[in-house]
Amino acid sequence: MILLLLLPATVLIALIFGIPLIRYAWISTHAFSVITGLELVPNQGANWLRLINDQRFWQDTFQTVRFASLSVSIELLLAICIALILDQKWRGRGITRAISLLPWALPTTIMALGWRWIFNTPFGPIDQIFNIVGIESINILSNPNITWIATVIADVWKTTPFIALILLAGLQSIPNDLYEAFRLEGGKPIQAFFKITLPLLRPYILLAVLFRLAQAFGVFDLIQVMTGGGPASSTESLALYAYLNAMRFLDFGYSATLMLGSFFLLVIACILSWIIISRFQYQLNEEKT
Repeated sequence: MILLLLLPATVLIALIFGIPLIRYAWISTHAFSVITGLELVPNQGANWLRLINDQRFWQDTFQTVRFASLSVSIELLLAICIALILDQKWRGRGITRAISLLPWALPTTIMALGWRWIFNTPFGPIDQIFNIVGIESINILSNPNITWIATVIADVWKTTPFIALILLAGLQSIPNDLYEAFRLEGGKPIQAFFKITLPLLRPYILLAVLFRLAQAFGVFDLIQVMTGGGPASSTESLALYAYLNAMRFLDFGYSATLMLGSFFLLVIACILSWIIISRFQYQLNEEKT
């Protein structure tokens, strides 16, 4: 009966995601650009061969993985701390919870414009502070070695509340009786965190990580507005590269190949994340026993 009730939603999701994937797969096996007069011309997998030998694709893959892994890791650590604080009973907790969601509620475009101004040289507040304390300007958004760090900071600021909200819901689902029984047996708060809180939060952590990993892997608007992929393509993501091929170079066949290749990489990243979190859960269970 439960499977029958889930069938309509499952079919709908399969259609929403399956049809575009099938179309992308079909287009990726054809030349489809202004050169072909926007006609689909079979090219015997030339797009995939081009993808494999495309150094820019692999560079963007590295930059995307670097951005996603670092931002999601920092967000998870910060979100756990924030969720633990917001789960405590103290005066003003409700208004603090509401305010903490404001960064996540802001449109990404507006947020990216704000951070671009913050990191601007010489008019941004960070550069002004450097000048006051006598530190030479470092041109954050013009240095290929550090610009990507600025995009990570902006992404962490915006999306940490999202993970914190999921983890807070998980914390509120844990019965207080478990903590009280553990305390009566002489357990310390830090021990309760590793033996009770983290194991029971695993489903919520996995959900948050998979959601955020998918979002971070497909980052586009933050990079486009904040850096435009520069300087020297040092912050260009896979999504931005696919966008440029489709909308600037009008090469829709290769753009579809890029998007499909990015999807396969995302699936691999999600599987690896699930394995890592499961292994961590297994280690916690071993220590518990």
